[in-house]
Amino acid sequence: MPLFVLRRLLSFVLTLLATSVVVFAVLELLPGNAAQVILGETATPESIAAMEEKLGLNQPAATRYLSWMGGLLQGQTGLSISYDTPTAQLMAERMQVTLPLAVMAMGLTVALALALGIYAASQQNKAGDVGVMTLSQLGLALPNFWLAILLILLFAVHLEWVSAGGFPGWTEDDGGGVGEGFKALLLPATALAAVQTAILTRVTRSAVLDTLREVF
Repeated sequence: MPLFVLRRLLSFVLTLLATSVVVFAVLELLPGNAAQVILGETATPESIAAMEEKLGLNQPAATRYLSWMGGLLQGQTGLSISYDTPTAQLMAERMQVTLPLAVMAMGLTVALALALGIYAASQQNKAGDVGVMTLSQLGLALPNFWLAILLILLFAVHLEWVSAGGFPGWTEDDGGGVGEGFKALLLPATALAAVQTAILTRVTRSAVLDTLREVF
C-alpha cells in the first residue's frame, strides 16, 4: 500500500512537471507577451522593452522557467498581470468558495448515487429500478448549465427560497454567515453533482447486482 501511494504521488508530480513545461513552451511560441498585454497595442517599442526588462522577459526561456520553478518551490507563485497581486493570494480568496462548493457537490454525488444505486439494485426490473435508471439517463443527457438555469427559475425566481446569484460570504461582517453561505452554494452544487450522480448511480447498481449474483 505505501509503495502504491508513493507511485501515485510520483506520477502526479511528474504529470504536473510535464504540464508546466508544455504550457510554458506553448506560451513562449505564441505571438506577444505579458509586457505587450499590460501596455496595450499603442505602446512604443521602447516602453515594451523597458517592461520586458522589468518583468524579466528579456532573459532566455530556460532561465525564466528555472527561476519560476525555484520561486514555486519556495512558495512564490508570481504576480497576476490583471490584478497586480500575488497569484497565491488570489487562489486563496477563490478557494474560500470553490473548495466548499466542490466538497458539497462531491458529498451530494456520493450520498445520492449510493442510495439510488442500492435502491435500484434491490428493485431490479421493477418500477423503482426503471424509475431510477430513467432519472439517471436524464441526468446524463441534461447539460449542467441548463439544469442550473432550471434550478434558478424554480427555487430562486418562483419559490424565492434562495438568491438568484452572488455569494454573501462566510461571516456576518461580510453580510452573510455559515448558513447563508451553504445556502447560496446549494443550487450550484446540485447542478454540478447531477451528471456525476447519474454515472455513479449506474456504477453502484451494477456493482451491487454483481455482488448479489456472486453470493447467491
